[in-house]
Amino acid sequence: MNLQNLKGVGDKTLLSFYEANIYTLDDLLTYYPYRYQILIPTVLDNKISDDTVIINAIVSDISRVAYIKKNLNVLRMKVITNGKLISLVIYNRAYLRPNLKIGQKIIATGKYDVHKNLFTASNLKFGELLEKQIIPVYHSIKNIKNAVLEKIIKEGLKEALDLEDYIPQKYLEKYHFINKDEAMRVVHQPNNEELLNIARNRLIYEELFLFLFKVQYLKKIKVNEETIIKKIDKNLINDFINNLPFKLTNDQLKSINEGLDDFTSKKRMNRLLLGDVGSGKTIVATVLLYANFLAGYQGAFMAPTELLATQHYDSIKKLLEKLGLKVELLIGSMTKKNKNDIMKKVSNNEVDILIGTHAILNENLSFANLGFVITDEQHRFGVNQRNILQEKGVKPDVLFMSATPIPRTYALTIYGDMDTSIIKEKPNGRKDIITCVKKESELKDVLYKVLEEIKLNHQIYVVAPMILENEDMPLKTVLSLKEKFDSAFHGKVPTEVLHGKLKAKEKDEIMNNFKTGQTKILISTTVIEVGVDVPLATMMIIFNAERFGLATLHQLRGRVGRNDMQSYCYLICNEDVKRLKVLEESNDGFYISEKDFEFRGEGDLFGERQSGDMTFKIADLRKNYDVLLKALDDVKEWIDSEEYLKVTSYVKIIEELKFNN
Repeated sequence: MNLQNLKGVGDKTLLSFYEANIYTLDDLLTYYPYRYQILIPTVLDNKISDDTVIINAIVSDISRVAYIKKNLNVLRMKVITNGKLISLVIYNRAYLRPNLKIGQKIIATGKYDVHKNLFTASNLKFGELLEKQIIPVYHSIKNIKNAVLEKIIKEGLKEALDLEDYIPQKYLEKYHFINKDEAMRVVHQPNNEELLNIARNRLIYEELFLFLFKVQYLKKIKVNEETIIKKIDKNLINDFINNLPFKLTNDQLKSINEGLDDFTSKKRMNRLLLGDVGSGKTIVATVLLYANFLAGYQGAFMAPTELLATQHYDSIKKLLEKLGLKVELLIGSMTKKNKNDIMKKVSNNEVDILIGTHAILNENLSFANLGFVITDEQHRFGVNQRNILQEKGVKPDVLFMSATPIPRTYALTIYGDMDTSIIKEKPNGRKDIITCVKKESELKDVLYKVLEEIKLNHQIYVVAPMILENEDMPLKTVLSLKEKFDSAFHGKVPTEVLHGKLKAKEKDEIMNNFKTGQTKILISTTVIEVGVDVPLATMMIIFNAERFGLATLHQLRGRVGRNDMQSYCYLICNEDVKRLKVLEESNDGFYISEKDFEFRGEGDLFGERQSGDMTFKIADLRKNYDVLLKALDDVKEWIDSEEYLKVTSYVKIIEELKFNN
């Protein structure tokens, strides 16, 4: 069925769906809620509580609106709840006033102050909540409100669902899974938590089973996949390593040797290089690019942003150009003429190494002799994008790089079709970052430390979880912190703000000002680029640190300490200190990822969903790790039995995998 035939879907809504990659009814139904809101009506009593509650109430007088400042208004009214007259206020809801007539029934969510007899609402709906309700909450889609999306999905569920079930019959029976159509209806229209858990687990298992089948099948066909054996003079490689201006760590040397072994074997390289932030993955990539050149082949290096691509270009060119290698950069912001000139050189074999962003994927770009492809921060590129680059050569060796440290067993499960090299040691000369957890009341001490670093001509990162204020979430914002830091240093320290709503050109300009030292304090959301080197950045301050996972905090901390100077990280928070103490104890990203996994466990179904490492629709690799392991065992058993060759849907999947690989 076409989406436009669903009630409530007009041209504008359809366009919004397309922008969210929702093109079919199946796409719509697999746009799952990321959390659920439990609504239980509460009877107010005289107990003092900080809990958020939901009440049924009736408006008892004419509501009034007061405008406090340009972007802030407050709506006040008297309401009756369970025979009790109370005052109710809600911010920035002036538009509701015309409908709040005396006698109007409302459902209000918020907190009650028994001393002031005041209910401060964070949300307000018209109607009455008669019993416990479970409301699905979806990630926002441009121009479509959650309630509207819920109604459209409800319309879609009225259709006769003919959903492809990817769980083999033997495992449907083994785990007594419910029918897929029923599971789909339950996750979008839940009546009770028990059945919701059953439905979600069934869909999570299916998604992980399908994913792991693809991983394990690729591993099976790649075991025997041959490539061109590269002849490399290892003496020249050793000379290059010995003449570097720094000494490589044992992990870096081991990773290089594993890559060289791939080059000189019959098996095509399909390797993941996992390295902690600042562990020196780029030099490993540089040595392997040089080895590939010695074997007579071109190399390509794709990075996710222009800033990172340019950084890689500068460092690799500096090391290899003196050996006669021709290194070029190809990024989207270049002029058409520059791009065409570089592409012509690449096709004429006048470029040995091409570094760039997705601009490298240009269909007009052809390599003369591509033998090695590197993708940095590989999770930032889709499978199709990576494959386009690989197809520009004849079965080139492939190296993926990631600065996301994850538990080893976790990595081996996710990246089961790849060989894995891990760098855990810090480069020689790097000092551990001193990390301190501080309460907001101790901020003055941190500001004194900022001043000391500024006097040494060092630079500071400051991270906040939000851009703008939100009544429901009283967290620090980049804009409020800009005011605070300008006030603390009397506007004499050059400070800039960086966040995701800025245009790409603005972001690059702000980041470049910080990189060149013109800006001393950069206040940002978590958009700070992974891997960007700012040598004089020696301090990271993270506000509301309790809002972030340990792995994210460690990634942010890795923006400093990329030099031989002592660096510092301050975690500002007023809660969850025990978990954050792990960062005070250790700078080892792999240890931290294990602890993060341990602390979070399976997580809370009814809480905020953490962003996983992979783009699954319902599964979360961290929370559903036990299901992942169960599905992995089942997939291995099923592949060994070769029963999948008799299942039409899996035959189609195999054809797609072979076509794309």
